Amino acid sequence: MRRIIAVVMAVSLLAALGLWLLPAQAQQPAAPPTWKQGQPSSLADSTLAPIPQPPAPMKAGDIPVDKLKAPPGFKVELWAAEINNARAMTWGDKGTLFVSSRVAGNVYAVVDKGGSREVKVIAKGLNLPNGVAFKDGTLYIAEISRISKMEGIEDKLDSPPQMVTVYDTLPKDLPHGWKYLAFGPDGKLYFNIGAPCNICLPPDTHANISRVGTDGTGFEYWAHGVRNSVGFDWHPVTKELYFSMHARDWLGNDSPSDRLDYAPKKGMHFGFPFCHQGDTLDPELGKGKHCNDYVKPILKTGPHVAGNGVMFYTGAMFPAEYKNRILLAQRGSWNRNEKTGYRVMMVTLSGNGKVAKYEPFVQGWLQGQEIWGRPVYTTQMKDGSVLISDDYAGAIYRVSYSK
Repeated sequence: MRRIIAVVMAVSLLAALGLWLLPAQAQQPAAPPTWKQGQPSSLADSTLAPIPQPPAPMKAGDIPVDKLKAPPGFKVELWAAEINNARAMTWGDKGTLFVSSRVAGNVYAVVDKGGSREVKVIAKGLNLPNGVAFKDGTLYIAEISRISKMEGIEDKLDSPPQMVTVYDTLPKDLPHGWKYLAFGPDGKLYFNIGAPCNICLPPDTHANISRVGTDGTGFEYWAHGVRNSVGFDWHPVTKELYFSMHARDWLGNDSPSDRLDYAPKKGMHFGFPFCHQGDTLDPELGKGKHCNDYVKPILKTGPHVAGNGVMFYTGAMFPAEYKNRILLAQRGSWNRNEKTGYRVMMVTLSGNGKVAKYEPFVQGWLQGQEIWGRPVYTTQMKDGSVLISDDYAGAIYRVSYSK
């Protein structure tokens, strides 16, 4: 009898305890979004947050292209519109412009019809397919954890071929997982694997620039300590790699600066997560470290400007002094009280590879503190003019020059 009473009392006590715990469990706060990671308690009430992507691209007639300003002699015009979340661009051998997206999940083909452009969706439902590169009739597409290819695509725009996997053992983390993709001078595919966080000690598989052969073999890391680079190019003369890097958030309005970097050889370490902007130790992860142990940027491009596309200009349309200058597309800040970026900057290198000048090339997407577009990448046309993609307005602009 006593045993029965004891069992009944124990069951009752457990039941009561369970009922008491349920409300407590139900009231546990949801995990914060990943972009809040690293936010200090002093900024817990901050209203700063990433700028949401519009639900649809702007109509051509609604795009205020007249607000875009360039140096004297240059003209900026709308080249294509209504390309949802237009991002990286690469040219096909037969004149097709292939355009990626990120959050839209699409890859597009833009066909010039002589005065107008026809936009075709050639792949959809992909996992943040930011990276596109083209070589020998084949389009390569980089998603979060996979690089695929579409062979003979320019002859099959209305009936695209199946995507064939090239390499699919990349990390699956979404934060900073989207990739830029480009062919290096060695014929290999280069791409970034971003840090899976705002600030953390990432595994060795992250925070780098990597490369792999087009047959999926020979994977290796090229540069380390790279928090998030979604744009790079090779110097037309030296064939050495230059890339942009986004710095961490939540250290204030004016620090740390984003960067332009130079990686002429394999194995260099650029500081993340220990040292920011080349001279500022992280308040937590930088303890016991020294910034002089890591490669410093060739240019501090500004806090939170979000430099994306990096392109050396090699055309003949622009004035001669523009040859081999870097065009750096800055998508613009969110983790700053006063917005900055939202422009295409120009970097002039001196003979010894140092930065001689850093100045605006095209600006006007930011009006006061209101934005209507976000430039992300540039590419050069055969005639030497330059295209600029805008993922916020879903548009592509053409910049030309005449005396």
